[in-house]
Amino acid sequence: MSETRHDGTVAVSAAVPPDEGLTAERLAAKYGLSVSGARPSLTEYVRQLWGRRHFILAFSQAKLTAQYSQAKLGQLWQVATPLLNAAVYFFIFGLLLGADRGIPSDVYVPFLVTGVFVFTFTQSSVLAGVRAISGNLGLVRALHFPRASLPVSFALQQLQQLLFSMLVLVVVVMAFGSFPALSWLLVVPALLLQFVFNTGLALIFARMGAKTPDLAQLMPFVLRTWMYASGVMFSIPAMLADKDVPTWLADVLQWNPAAVYMDLVRFAMIDGYGSSYLPPHVWAVALGWALLAGAAGFVYFWKAEERYGRG
Repeated sequence: MSETRHDGTVAVSAAVPPDEGLTAERLAAKYGLSVSGARPSLTEYVRQLWGRRHFILAFSQAKLTAQYSQAKLGQLWQVATPLLNAAVYFFIFGLLLGADRGIPSDVYVPFLVTGVFVFTFTQSSVLAGVRAISGNLGLVRALHFPRASLPVSFALQQLQQLLFSMLVLVVVVMAFGSFPALSWLLVVPALLLQFVFNTGLALIFARMGAKTPDLAQLMPFVLRTWMYASGVMFSIPAMLADKDVPTWLADVLQWNPAAVYMDLVRFAMIDGYGSSYLPPHVWAVALGWALLAGAAGFVYFWKAEERYGRG
């Protein structure tokens, strides 16, 4: 910039940039810039996640198809694996250890198979959730999308796998004398509530697993302990009937979410499994666990949205 003085000489002065002195935050606000990967508001995050619903479904289906693509039996392993587990548990707990006490002999096999299939749904969702971020860092770092899409899609994958297993469960239940009835419709809300619960757990452990990858090595032991405490192989009320245990401990075992969802499916599908095996207010407890885990898991995961895939 130049200026002509009264004596005819010309003075030259440096121009002051219009943005000089502004902080980075004010510059960003002035030009409408935002931090790359910044966490959106919770409402906006839900909107973005809903917008990726087709990706979530397609991704879960692709993972399900690829899961056993290298095996000769292919997708048959989706039902063969839990069925083989049930056979092992029946031999050890049903025949050798007598864990079927309190359960009619013609009910124990469908009781056991139902427990294995339903608990495997939760178990697989948690294990997949732990690796949802840490096992897909290339995708997380390459593309911008709501990271919750990954654990949600893995939980959805396990739901689709459970539906294959339910076809086998129907055959097993009918083979032992329980035939389709109106009560079977209760399986739908029971599994939907369990899916919400599982998704919440998957979100929680996805965030924890993203920060601590070694958690994936620990979780199988934690889940195995949970399985043994959830009545997969035995009836909790029957096992506690002749033991001097505190009332609060019996309530904790029966209101354990894994036990609650198993009992609801058993009650719906097995004729000899009546309401006497269920804890009081079981549907309210199932709804409460689903809402608590689903909401807490979603918010907990969203809080660290901008940190996934960094460092």
